[in-house]
Amino acid sequence: MKLRGLITIVPSVAVLAAGITMLTLSLTTGATPVAAQSGRNGVIHVQKDCKEYDGTAGGHCTIMTSNLGQIPATSRVYYDQVAGVPAGMLDSNVILDAGGGSRAIGRCTIDSATGLGLCTFSDGTGLLAGFTARVDVSFTGGTLWAWEGTYSFKALPVR
Repeated sequence: MKLRGLITIVPSVAVLAAGITMLTLSLTTGATPVAAQSGRNGVIHVQKDCKEYDGTAGGHCTIMTSNLGQIPATSRVYYDQVAGVPAGMLDSNVILDAGGGSRAIGRCTIDSATGLGLCTFSDGTGLLAGFTARVDVSFTGGTLWAWEGTYSFKALPVR
């Protein structure tokens, strides 16, 4: 039965083990749950300030600008490994913390001599669930760094 073309009521019958027949109704709006929508992707532009990063394990940089709503300004990137191992490099697991339980896990490798590197992200939680990205890292001057690359959100199964 259709109501105004927006809501569908679907009756179904279930027979329980005791032989009792139960009638259930399923109410749907016709909208696809967010987690079941097809994935989306695009280009990501981020500028981060590393004035508080001191090269120690657990150090962080702060996102200053981002074109992706799920990574707002004030998000932080935490580096799990100390800089300089191997010599002249930062090669670290990273956690992108966007606040409110939204985090992405990844890895960054940066050449200290050139200021160039690569960060990849493989998944996340909260608003970053299903997030993957590959970003080129470049030093832009002072304490500022840029991320330029691509991202996608894969479709997640409805739970």
